[in-house]
Amino acid sequence: MTTFNHRKYQAFPVLNMPNRQWPNNRITQAPQWCSVDLRDGNQALVDPMTVAQKRRYYQLLLAMGFKQIEVGFPAASKMDFDFVRWLIEENMIPDDVTIQVLTQARESLIEKTFAALKGVKQAIIHVYNSTSTVQRELVFQKDRQGIIDIAVQGATWVKLHADANPGPRWQFEYSPESFSGTELDFAVDICDAVNAVWQPTQNNPVIINLPATVEMSTPNVFADQVEWFCEHVQNRNAITVSVHTHNDRGCAVAAAELAVMAGADRVEGTLLGNGERTGNMDIITMAMNLYSQGIDPELRLGDIDNIIGTITECTQLPVHPRHPYVGELVYTAFSGSHQDAIKKCLDRRVPDSTWNVAYLPIDPTDLNRTLKHVIRVNSQSGKGGIAFLLEQEYGVQLPRWLQVEFADVVQQQSEATASELMVPQIWQLFKSTYARTEQLYQLADYSVNHGDIDKIQAQLVDGDSSVRVMGEGQGALTAFITALKQHFNIEFEVINFSEHALSKGSDADAIAYVQIQTVTEAVIGVAIHNDILTASLTALLNAVNQLQAIKRLAVA
Repeated sequence: MTTFNHRKYQAFPVLNMPNRQWPNNRITQAPQWCSVDLRDGNQALVDPMTVAQKRRYYQLLLAMGFKQIEVGFPAASKMDFDFVRWLIEENMIPDDVTIQVLTQARESLIEKTFAALKGVKQAIIHVYNSTSTVQRELVFQKDRQGIIDIAVQGATWVKLHADANPGPRWQFEYSPESFSGTELDFAVDICDAVNAVWQPTQNNPVIINLPATVEMSTPNVFADQVEWFCEHVQNRNAITVSVHTHNDRGCAVAAAELAVMAGADRVEGTLLGNGERTGNMDIITMAMNLYSQGIDPELRLGDIDNIIGTITECTQLPVHPRHPYVGELVYTAFSGSHQDAIKKCLDRRVPDSTWNVAYLPIDPTDLNRTLKHVIRVNSQSGKGGIAFLLEQEYGVQLPRWLQVEFADVVQQQSEATASELMVPQIWQLFKSTYARTEQLYQLADYSVNHGDIDKIQAQLVDGDSSVRVMGEGQGALTAFITALKQHFNIEFEVINFSEHALSKGSDADAIAYVQIQTVTEAVIGVAIHNDILTASLTALLNAVNQLQAIKRLAVA
């Protein structure tokens, strides 16, 4: 039997920071974004992107507004090298975009990296080496100074090659890989040592990237680490502090957000969080989190389904239907109480007012999702959601008394089929229940003589036979009620009646709803016609037809 032994793990140590400041801070603007999809994300794919897919993905990142894009590890892969050369030689890098390339702190790799960048206008050289306790002691078997020596030598080689190629605008980035598992004083010491080589200034800052290469703690502890680092690193005003969080504990977005509150200026991540193990920080989710708080994310995310389409086609990774903001079902309510609350909020919302709708943290239309997809119907759904869908799709404004009755019909159908009902299915079910055209009698023709008492004559057709009925009353509908009562020899009263146009304009169809009641039965008739009176008369006849059908079944 497999053992499940929690005792072989230990809690991540917390920092003693009684004066921590980040919990009182608020994010007021978007950080600098850097997409690492084409490198960090690409290396995590079962089937790495082809050249064509990488080019398409790169164009997507530009269209979304990224200004910093890590495009590869050109010294480690011929495909990455060739891709960087294509970007430069084909002039595919806009003047306001900086590409970033990754390299380990080894001279041969750094030399090849600069060769790949020949002719570039500006680029970020991102060099890294592992610094965590476990890497230092068990993988490299070096002491702290030995690891510092690797970083300093790598920084020196980067600077020498940059000085030998003075044309482009170079920016340097250093990552103490596995910062999340590195003693903080050591992380500061090694970054200070690297910066002593690079000599950054406020006008020419370096990027110090603090990766949670493995997410090892709760997000608040990572924020403590970032704040502590920012307070103790030398020459802070000449450093762009960046974070690169992973999702091993499912908290990468939260860790990045709290890190920004703790002083980070920049965030590296991938679209939808693709990355090794459980993935990288999801830039789309974090950007939309900012958007939901009234902060400009400084990325173009409005056409989200096209963005998702490109990502999934290039990565061959599906998007979970409950993925934050972008999943197929994230704005969908099946629950009747949820649907009712959403419908009421939308009905009462003042245009251009602050968004405040139950169960919807943002307006789905901001992402080019239609409101008709907000509510979907299954056996758990209620009257409000069904009414919302029919109004959105067909202009039908069901009166409340009909909403209640029809909700039971829909629920029974959904339970019988054990499936969700699409809007056309609901509409067809509505018409077949209340507005059947193959009723016992159909209204073929009628005429009304108006006066103190209105008089109606109507021809009813039943198959090949027809009858003429006549009645009088205050108004054509009342006169028709009298005619039907006399002809069919039944007693009923109209207990509910409603009508409205299905759209705007003089040529719009009208819909009428009638509920009638006898001593033992209550039935509903509905009809649609381009003439409102014809719709009302037909709806009444449809209801009477239902009484006749019930009567025939009782006799049989």
